[in-house]
Amino acid sequence: MRKQQGLSGGHGDVDDGEWDKWVDDSSVDHRGRPPLRAATGSWRAAMFIILIEFSERLSYFGIATSLMIYLTKVLHQDMKVAAENSQYWMSVTTLMPLLGGFLADAYLGRFRTVLLSTAVYLLGLVLLAVAQLAPGLKPSGVSVPRVHETLFFVGIYLVSVGTGGHKPALESFGADQFDDGHAGERLQKMSYFNWWNCALCSGVLLGVTVVVYIQERVGWGAATVLLAAVMGCSLVVYLAGWRTYRYRVPQGSPLTPLLRVAVAAVMKRRLQLPADAGELYEENDGKKRLLCHTDQLRCLDKAAIFEHGGEVWRGAWRLATVTQVEETKLVVSMVPIWVATLPFGMAAAQVSTFFIKQGMAMDRHLGPHFVLPPASVFALAALAMIATVALVDKVLEPCLRRATGAERGISVLRRIGVGMAFAVVAMAVAAVVERRRLDSKVTMSVFWLVPQFALMGVGDGFALVGLQEYFYDQMPDTMRSLGIGLYLSVIGAGSFLSSQLIAAASRLSSHGGRRDGWFGKDLSRSRLDLFYWLLAGISAANLGFYVLVATRYSYKQQTAKAGRVGADKDAAAGDVECAIAAAA
Repeated sequence: MRKQQGLSGGHGDVDDGEWDKWVDDSSVDHRGRPPLRAATGSWRAAMFIILIEFSERLSYFGIATSLMIYLTKVLHQDMKVAAENSQYWMSVTTLMPLLGGFLADAYLGRFRTVLLSTAVYLLGLVLLAVAQLAPGLKPSGVSVPRVHETLFFVGIYLVSVGTGGHKPALESFGADQFDDGHAGERLQKMSYFNWWNCALCSGVLLGVTVVVYIQERVGWGAATVLLAAVMGCSLVVYLAGWRTYRYRVPQGSPLTPLLRVAVAAVMKRRLQLPADAGELYEENDGKKRLLCHTDQLRCLDKAAIFEHGGEVWRGAWRLATVTQVEETKLVVSMVPIWVATLPFGMAAAQVSTFFIKQGMAMDRHLGPHFVLPPASVFALAALAMIATVALVDKVLEPCLRRATGAERGISVLRRIGVGMAFAVVAMAVAAVVERRRLDSKVTMSVFWLVPQFALMGVGDGFALVGLQEYFYDQMPDTMRSLGIGLYLSVIGAGSFLSSQLIAAASRLSSHGGRRDGWFGKDLSRSRLDLFYWLLAGISAANLGFYVLVATRYSYKQQTAKAGRVGADKDAAAGDVECAIAAAA
C-alpha cells in the first residue's frame, strides 16, 4: 500500500493497481481533474497533435523552400539579397518560439497557445493569397506593385509569428501526453519524438513536391489557398481530440524561480556549504517531482542553506529548495550545449537556400516532358530523414538496448553529436559537387545533389530529433515549451549567423564590392564551393568543442522525497534512487 500524492480528488491509500489507474504527473484532464490513464493521453491523444504538425510543416515548407525562388523570380531580387532575406525570415521564424514557449508555459497554456497561433498563421496565409490573387496586386513582368511586396512580407512574417507559438506549444503538448513516471509510457515517449519527425517529414515531402508543383504549374495563389484550407481542416481535427488530452496548468513565469535562486545564492554567498548535502532544504507539496542533488555549480547550492541555526527563513528570495536549485543548474548547463550546436544550425540553413539555388542551375529533366521543380529537390533530405528516424527507432535503439541493458540505447547528446558529424561531411561533399559543377562544360544533372541532401537528411534524423528530446526532457517541467523554443532557436540563430557570415564573406571576397566575390549575381559567377568549405571547417572545429562540453554534462535525475533531503525514510529512499540514476 502507498499513498498517492498530488491528486486533487484525494484518493487516499490505494493499491498498485489503483495507483496505475490515475496519472500523477501534475497534469489534468479537460475538466481539471486528475487524468484517467485508460481514457487520456498516450498515442490516442498524440495522434491528433501529430496530424496538425503535419499540416503546419506542409504549409511552412511549401513557403520556405520556394521563398528563394519567389524572391528572385517574382520580386526580382539579386541572389545575395534574396539569400539574406530568406535567412533573416528563417531566423525570425525559428527564434519567435522562444517568446511563444514562454507565454505557453507561463500564462496561456499549451492548448490555447496552439489555437491562437494557428489563427495568426491562417491570417498570414490569407494575406499571401490576397497578394497573389487580387487583381491589381499581382506582379506583372518586372513590375512589382509596392502593395504586393508589403502584403507578401507581412504575410510571411505573420506565418513566423504563428509558428512562434505553434511549434513549441504543440510539440511539448504532444510529449505531455506521456507520463515519465510510467515505464511503458516513458518508452513510448522516446518513440514519440521519432514519429513526430516522420509526420513532420511527410508534411515536408508533400510541401516540396505537390505544393511546389502547384506553384510552378497552376500558380502561387492557388497553392497558398490549398495550404490555408489544409491548415483550417487540421485545426478542426485538433479540436476534436480535446477530451483525450492531458493538460498542464500554467503556473506563472517559469523564470522567476530561477532568478530567486540566483538572488538567494548571492545573498548567502559568504555562508559555508554543509559537508552533507542532506542538510540543504527541500520540501514536497505533492504537485511536482523532485530532483536529485548534483555536485555541479555548487555555488548555487548556497540558495538552499538554512540560516539562524536551522530556523527556516522562508522568504521567497532568501531560501530555495534543492529542486529549484537543480532546475537552475539544468538551465545554466544547457547554455554551452546550445552554443555548441549553433554551427549545425548554420549548416542546416543552406539546405533550403543555396542547395535549392544549386538545383535551379542544374538539369532537372525527368524524361522528355517533365521538369523537376527546384524546391522539390528538398524531398531528398526529407526522405533521408524519414529513413534514418525509422531505422533508429526500429533497429538501432532496440539493438543497443539489448547490447547495453540500458533503457536508452544511445544517449541524447551522443545522438546529437552523430548528426553534427554528418553535417560536416555534407558540407564537404557540397563543396566538391559545386566545384565540379563550376568546372563542367555541360549542365550537370540535379541528381549530383543527392549525396549532400541525403547526408544532411541523415544528420537531421540524428541531431534534430536529439535536440528536440534534449531540450524537452532536460528542461524543468514548468519550462518545456520554452525548451522546444530553445531547440528551434538553434536553427534560427544558426540561420542568422549564416546570413551574417554570408555578408562578411561577401565583403571580404569582393574587396568592398570592387569585384565579384564568393556571391555574384548568379551561381556561375559565385564561389559557393569556398563558402561550403568554410562552413565545413567551422563545423569540424566546433564538433571538438561539442564533444568536450557533452562529456562533462550531467543529466537530470528525478526522485520523490520530501522535507529536508535525507530527513526521513522517504528521503533516504530518494537518495538511493538518486545514486542509481547517477550510476545509470
